[in-house]
Amino acid sequence: MKKFIVLILMANLAFAGKYFYEKKSSQSQNTLIKPLPEIKKEDFSMLKNRDEIAQQYKWDLNDIYPNWNQWEADLVKLKELMAEIPKYQGEISKNPKTFVEFIDLEEKISRLLDKIYLYPYLQRDLDSTNEVASVKLQEIESIYANYSISSSWITPEILTIPKETMVTWINENPTLEPNRFPLMEIYRLQEHVLSADKEKLLSYFGQYLGVPSDIYSELSTSDIKWNDVELSDGSKTTVTNGVYSKVISTNRNQEDRKKVFEALYNSFNINKNTYASIYKSILQRDFATAQSRNYKSSLEKALNPKNIPLDVYTSLIESTKENTAPLKRYIALRKNALNLSDYHYYDNSVNIVDYNKEFTYEEAKNTVLESVKPLGEDYYNGLNTALSEGWLDVYETPNKRSGAYSLNIYDVHPYMLLNYNGTMDAVFTLAHELGHTMHSMLSTKNQPYPISSYTIFVAEVASTFNERLLLDNMLRNTTDPKEKIALIEQAIGGIVGTYYIQSLFADYEYQAHQIVENGGAITPEVLNNIMENLFKDYFGTELTMDELQKIIWARIPHFYNSPYYVYQYATSFASSANLYDRITNTKYTPQEREKAKNEYLTLLKSGGNDHPMNQLKKAGVDLSKKDAFNAVATEFNRLLDLLEEELKKEKGDI
Repeated sequence: MKKFIVLILMANLAFAGKYFYEKKSSQSQNTLIKPLPEIKKEDFSMLKNRDEIAQQYKWDLNDIYPNWNQWEADLVKLKELMAEIPKYQGEISKNPKTFVEFIDLEEKISRLLDKIYLYPYLQRDLDSTNEVASVKLQEIESIYANYSISSSWITPEILTIPKETMVTWINENPTLEPNRFPLMEIYRLQEHVLSADKEKLLSYFGQYLGVPSDIYSELSTSDIKWNDVELSDGSKTTVTNGVYSKVISTNRNQEDRKKVFEALYNSFNINKNTYASIYKSILQRDFATAQSRNYKSSLEKALNPKNIPLDVYTSLIESTKENTAPLKRYIALRKNALNLSDYHYYDNSVNIVDYNKEFTYEEAKNTVLESVKPLGEDYYNGLNTALSEGWLDVYETPNKRSGAYSLNIYDVHPYMLLNYNGTMDAVFTLAHELGHTMHSMLSTKNQPYPISSYTIFVAEVASTFNERLLLDNMLRNTTDPKEKIALIEQAIGGIVGTYYIQSLFADYEYQAHQIVENGGAITPEVLNNIMENLFKDYFGTELTMDELQKIIWARIPHFYNSPYYVYQYATSFASSANLYDRITNTKYTPQEREKAKNEYLTLLKSGGNDHPMNQLKKAGVDLSKKDAFNAVATEFNRLLDLLEEELKKEKGDI
């Protein structure tokens, strides 16, 4: 029944949104303060090939299929099952027995499709030049597109069954109970479901709606030309996303940071017209799709299926803009502390203090594992299982997808993609992705397949909660004054990167979509101007805006792969901060904290069994109230006070 909630799955685009949740990669998180080790000349050597990396640090995709022959066998089975679906047309509304048979068949198809689609998908993420995986992926996308056409009658026919009748069928047939919520969602969204013939017509275009995202992926990954630079110590490097992230986070020479910034951004700027054209097609596609389903805007279409009020989005933007004072205060503090005459965006990641520490992957695993003990033995043991061999692909390799994500296969287990580089931020990224993975594991264990997938809206709660656990654990255990400052910056960086920057990006998306929806033109200059104005609004006059910085919209994969996604980082961050306070703050009694912890774990176990706003309310967070967002600025100022105090101890009054 997952399929019915989505209404129409759009080949590649829909699959990406359905199955995995990404941490903000280096492409979208440059402001996150990364206390990393000073870059070494030998670090600029060529990336290791996959065969040079031990198996324990790589995915074991045999857990899905041992080989392509088994994949092909299941593909044949999938086609046979899909061929059965049209036979039920005109029949499912006649009696509950037939309807139950149909629902069982649809679930078998969906669960098989999960594995068949994601097996080549994961292989292509490991190597974007993998021709076999690309061909197989296109094959299954084509099969699904045809299936969408042949099954387009399903939702309209379900709606011919009176809601009262459907409730009776569910009550009298226990096998339908797991589908109660998604079935009731069909009736809630009834006005956006078209007649069977119109649904079929729209389904013909499903295969092509994900094409702009595919083109962006190829242009920004497979076909991108990285530029070379020579740094002040004489070392030379090709500036990839990973190298860029490490240099701007560790190199204390501003001119070196400028060089890698210009090298990376020029890799995107050279194709700015193409990126703008791709983005324009995505904006036009989104609005056309929204209009075809009787929505007033792309935003309404993005929020309504999960029953998110529009004012949650607009309140987030308004509240963040009203509370930029702490961000501007922080930039001024950093500019002074780093003794910079001009402060640029590429200065946002280097640590104020010269903190040099690298973490092996094994150290990172143990540190993260230790940090989650406050959530109880079951959570600890679950995380230990999540760190199993074959579940994570740890290191950056040529043509591997950048960033990090966690992806769950209900009948297998989660897979986590990392590009681990030994930095402190990499340790926090591991904690982040393990939060997603634990969320998936708990949902899978406690919910039946039809309601096992949690929404993106709550997806970032567990990940950012894990980061807070890690931060507090490391702060408690450090005796190094510099490390304490670095960790406070890490916490502040979480607020900047996860809340403020993602709200800025959400504002950008909102403005860009409105331009198209009001009949305006999209060009690189138009998109640059939106970004320039937003950065001035958020960061103030202390930030020197580089011309190349305006092209950042071309670097953010979420804009192209998952429109109206990034705001959920900010809403989740606000939710997570509230939950963390209720669970750990000693102003609450032990009984109150224990109750809050159990409510939080219940949230993680609930999968997609309710609307996300309701799930959060049950856990104690009400995002319909603006105070939920304003509280972030209060925490930001508290951390700034603490940072200033520690800096005075370390290096005198700044």
